[in-house]
Amino acid sequence: MKNLVLIGMILTCCTPKGQESSAIDIQGHRGARGLAPENSIPAFILAADLGVTTLELDLVVSKNGQLVVSHEPYFSSDFCLDSERMAIPKDSVINMYQLTYEEIKRFDCGSTRNPRFPEQKRISTFKPLLSDVIDSVESFTENKGLKPLRYNIELKTTKETDTVFHPSPQAFSDLVYDLLKEKNLLDRVTIQSFDFRTLQYFNRTYPEVELVLLIENELDWKSNIDSLGFKPKVYSPYYRLLSQEKVREIQNAGMKVIPWTVNDFFDINKVLAWQVDGIITDYPDRALIITKKK
Repeated sequence: MKNLVLIGMILTCCTPKGQESSAIDIQGHRGARGLAPENSIPAFILAADLGVTTLELDLVVSKNGQLVVSHEPYFSSDFCLDSERMAIPKDSVINMYQLTYEEIKRFDCGSTRNPRFPEQKRISTFKPLLSDVIDSVESFTENKGLKPLRYNIELKTTKETDTVFHPSPQAFSDLVYDLLKEKNLLDRVTIQSFDFRTLQYFNRTYPEVELVLLIENELDWKSNIDSLGFKPKVYSPYYRLLSQEKVREIQNAGMKVIPWTVNDFFDINKVLAWQVDGIITDYPDRALIITKKK
């Protein structure tokens, strides 16, 4: 009861007036990581059922060129069990780029709750293919009569890990574009990355795709855009790097602002009060409570 009263006080004092829930893009981070195993089909279905507008997810590539939904290109010992359902040693690096998808699928990444998210349900599940996530979500929303969702897809590439943990940005991007085109989803997708090379390649090769620049550095936004060489559709920094003034500057320059990863009730309210265009959160239920003013 005490927590409910506190939430009510926060909503009363801090929810931005005149801001309709439909105007805010609520993105379920890795599905709904605070509530279900990250980047899993159960998490994406839960987020869709809660009412998010966009599913945020990450991609890596298997040895046989399959697009696998995973934040790291290796198995985390914090919440994954190996193919024999045994704990993965802390110092072990099981590189998915060296495994076929059939081998990857044998690992359980849901029975062991991520210790950072005590509300997360334990569900025996595996790292899915992007194609299977899309098919499952599209079927779910259609059957429930829900509005089709958008997908915000991060390509996990770095110069240091090229050809070791993933293919080149060009080859990776081509795989993603081809699948999204096959699924007829190019008009409901944004491609995001911290790697400027990946976004630059997409911008040159597939200019019809909307792009998102992920930022965790403390450089001025203008410097980051100058380094990128073009204005993406969305500028997406870590939320603590933002202020109301910076949000206005970026929006006035012609970009949307969608910060990551905003989880606390107070922080969600604060960021929404800056009139951002959306937020990425592990707890879409919290964000939806606030935007719907319940």
